[in-house]
Amino acid sequence: MLKSHMDATENSLYQISQIPANAGHTLHRGTPREAFIKKFLEGHLSSNVSIGTGEIIDANSQPRAQRNQYDIVIYKNNYPKLDFGGGVNGFLVESVVATIEVKSLLDQSAIDQSVKAAFNAKSLSTNLTRSFSTGWIPPKILNYVVAYEGPAQMNTVLGWIQNTHRNENIPLPTWDQQSKTKTPGTALDGVTLLKKGFIKLDNTPLSLNNPQNPSLGIHTVSDSTDGNLLMFFLTLQEACNNIQGAWLNPVPYVQNARFQNVRNV
Repeated sequence: MLKSHMDATENSLYQISQIPANAGHTLHRGTPREAFIKKFLEGHLSSNVSIGTGEIIDANSQPRAQRNQYDIVIYKNNYPKLDFGGGVNGFLVESVVATIEVKSLLDQSAIDQSVKAAFNAKSLSTNLTRSFSTGWIPPKILNYVVAYEGPAQMNTVLGWIQNTHRNENIPLPTWDQQSKTKTPGTALDGVTLLKKGFIKLDNTPLSLNNPQNPSLGIHTVSDSTDGNLLMFFLTLQEACNNIQGAWLNPVPYVQNARFQNVRNV
């Protein structure tokens, strides 16, 4: 039932993406397609997270410093956010579960931009006080790409990802079978190309790797006309489906603030 539903939804997302295809400006094609993915996420993810758009900050972020804007940010409801107006927000890194870049056309340029944005997100510092947890907690923000059009083979996309890592001197992650679910990626965690296939890092409990004869590769690559949205949904649900006794440590956020006439009485 779940696969049938997700396959039908994948077909629907791909078909309705053709509606804005005749628009003359790329923004008028891309913005509706982002909205389609947001609507899907809002209707399917658990209620302990919300969907937004904007940038991510940590305790070291400076006003007006250059930051990436992420098409879709999945964040925990019990943390504050900054309202910049116009539906754009600033999210504390401690609150963010995942980011998603939505691409009308997936090519080397789109992968370059997405890998660098993902690397920047993973470079932010988290300040949390932790008490307990159950379930799988992603070791860092997860970063994904969802695209509507692209190459016929996902190996082409994998080659683009590897090119960007080499050109930007971003190392690929390494792990063994014992440490992989605790080892974060260094940039993108996955790419979903609707009706074509997907790529995901094999460092989560949801793995298609044969446990009896595990591969040493770090990526799972699939070429398929269906099942792609299902894997994407399950990957996100896995990241959201946990219980964590953790809360923001506010001290680093005021370390550079200056308060006038402070005294203890």
